[in-house]
Amino acid sequence: MADSILKKSNQNFTANLDDYRRCYRDFDWSRPNGPSPKGLTGNDLNKSGLNICYEAIDCHLLADTADKTAIRWISKDTQIIDFTYRDLSEQTSRFASVLSKLELKKGARVFSLAGRLPELYIAALGTLKAGCVFTPLFSAFGPEPIRSRMEIGQANVLLTTKSLYRKKIKQWWRELPDLQAVLIIDGKIEDESDCYHLSALMQNADPLFPCVATQAEDMALLHFTSGTTGRPKGVIHVHQAIHHHMLSAYYALDLKPSDTYWCTADPGWVTGTTYGIIAPLCLGVTMLIDEAEFDVERWYRLLQQQKVTNWYTAPTAIRMLMKAGDEIPQQYDLSSLRFIASVGEPLNPEAVVWGNKTFGIPFHDNWWQTETGGIMIANFASQAIKPGSMGLPLPGIQAAIVEHNREGQLETISAPMQVGELAIKPGWPSMFRGYLHQEKKYQSCFEAGWYLSGDLAMRDNDGYFWFVGRKDDLIKSSGHLIGPFEVESALMEHEAVAEAGVIGKPDPVAGEIVKAFVALKPGIQPDESLLKSLLGFARKRLGAAVAPKEIVFRSNLPKTRSGKIMRRLLKARELGLPEGDISTLESDEQ
Repeated sequence: MADSILKKSNQNFTANLDDYRRCYRDFDWSRPNGPSPKGLTGNDLNKSGLNICYEAIDCHLLADTADKTAIRWISKDTQIIDFTYRDLSEQTSRFASVLSKLELKKGARVFSLAGRLPELYIAALGTLKAGCVFTPLFSAFGPEPIRSRMEIGQANVLLTTKSLYRKKIKQWWRELPDLQAVLIIDGKIEDESDCYHLSALMQNADPLFPCVATQAEDMALLHFTSGTTGRPKGVIHVHQAIHHHMLSAYYALDLKPSDTYWCTADPGWVTGTTYGIIAPLCLGVTMLIDEAEFDVERWYRLLQQQKVTNWYTAPTAIRMLMKAGDEIPQQYDLSSLRFIASVGEPLNPEAVVWGNKTFGIPFHDNWWQTETGGIMIANFASQAIKPGSMGLPLPGIQAAIVEHNREGQLETISAPMQVGELAIKPGWPSMFRGYLHQEKKYQSCFEAGWYLSGDLAMRDNDGYFWFVGRKDDLIKSSGHLIGPFEVESALMEHEAVAEAGVIGKPDPVAGEIVKAFVALKPGIQPDESLLKSLLGFARKRLGAAVAPKEIVFRSNLPKTRSGKIMRRLLKARELGLPEGDISTLESDEQ
């Protein structure tokens, strides 16, 4: 197991969660030790209820943050547009007014299909202000995954661009029975009724449209997640989730009002909505949004120029930065960074150590799912980091490792470092309230008073949780249970390896053998000598029983748009099995 490392505290600040043990022990959701929603009761709206948009935007109008920069948007050609909290309040009111004039009622479903444009962020919050439900889609989706999600979600309105409309929407959108209108961000579609130029509608909308008094259990967000088989699942979240959004950003991301924060996640992914729109605005920070796609030097330049203090990104991006080498970051002043974090898939120990070496502070990994709605387990600013660990449960979150005993009953595992399923005690505010139209599937996620995550993990003597793999990913070889992440992390410690994906391949003797797919760093050519070196390196690090028996070199590995390596797709292609739902797949070389 990797040794613990402590953060280098060259910054003069106190962590929001300065005494983890005390706060965890004494935590009470009714009296949280940290920020909490103000609610609509007793404010200038003179209404009762709870609304995410009010907490993120409108409540700032009553504070000294009203004219503070809320969003700094940077275009692909580096144009900068700033929006204050007052600006966002007006713009979100206008969007809510647009929905009202289109005769959309409370609970109507608004979908977005666009890149990181200001209008998308305004629409997300304006939808919630109107009491409607917001659903983001990846702009890189093809027509079929777009249509299937809009059908399942019974979309009433779609926000998109002219280009995406013509390429992916135009031919079929009128076939959807619930879709009433398409709003075009960047122009007008001629001779198309019910297809509107958003800018023209916004100009004539009400800049003072009040926040609808939604209730805590009213649906607010509908996120789609893909399974290995079947249609995408619509994950339901309610306005009550804002309690956990705020506290988790405060505790796990250590956000303070003085921060400049950059979450690199696309809004099509739940992280890009929860921690890329909602939570940071609730805490009054200045949020950076970059329209452009990943570029090594652009990212370092933005970190320097914008003096980013808190940075939340994905392991895939971190590995790509590592792959580019250590010389580039040395050309930039990155001293403004005080807290950096990662999410999307487990962060390999090597990346944590690399962050510490490159930025003077390590990356803080954390764990959560679309279903949990917010961070459940994290490495906190005040706590030691064990590279490769997911960290400790947030205050208010009870996590355990569970398994079924011989009688088939679910029980918790108390022994340290024993593999079982990661489970969370239900009741946290951002817990999903259902899978849309799939109540039986939803109920199957709960057993004996626990939410079963489907992830295998271990817990050590200090209470830190360690990811092993998805239940379906676990490899059983000659009586050994092998977690792919452990093997992938070991392979990535080799100087030639940029990324690794590991699967179990059927074997008549062992049951399964470990097979690894490896992408190399730039300038390194695959050959027989390197293959033997990697096999020997893995055996030395992991032992013969766990090390891969086969290694294949690949130019790229298949990944979801949120950055997770798709092991099931590697396995399906290896064994000639159906690939299942690949709508979230980024392009990869076969």
